[in-house]
Amino acid sequence: MTDRTARRTALLPARFVLAAAMLAAAFAVPGAALADAVVAKVDGVEVFESDLNLIEDAIGANLPAATPEQRREALVNYATDIVLLAKAAESQKLQDTPDFKKKMAHARQRVLMEALMEKTAKDALAQADLQKIYAETTKTLAKDQEVRARHILVDSEDKAKDLVKQARGGADFADLAKKNSKDAGSADGGDLGYFTKDQMVPEFAVVAFKTAKGEIADPVKTQFGWHVIKIEDVRPRQPPKFEEVKSQIEQFVEHKAQSDLVLKLRESAKIERIGAPAPAPAPADKK
Repeated sequence: MTDRTARRTALLPARFVLAAAMLAAAFAVPGAALADAVVAKVDGVEVFESDLNLIEDAIGANLPAATPEQRREALVNYATDIVLLAKAAESQKLQDTPDFKKKMAHARQRVLMEALMEKTAKDALAQADLQKIYAETTKTLAKDQEVRARHILVDSEDKAKDLVKQARGGADFADLAKKNSKDAGSADGGDLGYFTKDQMVPEFAVVAFKTAKGEIADPVKTQFGWHVIKIEDVRPRQPPKFEEVKSQIEQFVEHKAQSDLVLKLRESAKIERIGAPAPAPAPADKK
């Protein structure tokens, strides 16, 4: 190992060691790498582009901020170190130790698990009718109502009552909000847009949803102060557009398929839970 490699290896965080061990087999076994571009050769062992992808998946989040070129150089260096360290470990017969075999068996199980979960998600997504799921999910939303309201937020009940009187007397509600409301939305004339009952504090929601379109409610107090509310519109709740929630539907399909698979396998398996061994008795006090 060169001095440069030794210095670089010495700086590798300890938490990367297991990742290196899991990846080492792919480099050490001839033909294990995918048929893609060779990016380096280390004592005759070829390192492929796909190997860099595996390493980036394993440790990429822990790499320091760098340019794409610097990041790639770090990945190639890390791949080189994996090969060198793996060969050095093999020369010491570490692959024959019980600890190594146990870790490799566990790593194999994890990779197989991840491969199956990924395949299950991919297959489910290919078979799913996303538009149908969207329609079934959103049709129940129309049973709910949402209102569009404006409001004015003030500190006292007397001020709120005076504003109600002015608004009911014909004053422009938006102007009243701009001049009097301490709410951040006062610049928009107190416009809250459309909202459902569960999106507002209970005291406000109860009054807003029992007030008819075009009417101005009596003042209502919440933790924020006194509100004057005008209802601009009432309508059935509008579902989000399909494209806005498509990725969420895809995640739902994938996660459901994976969960169903796990539950099915658990139900068909014989699972025995073995209790932890009893703790060793405390040594007797010496007198």
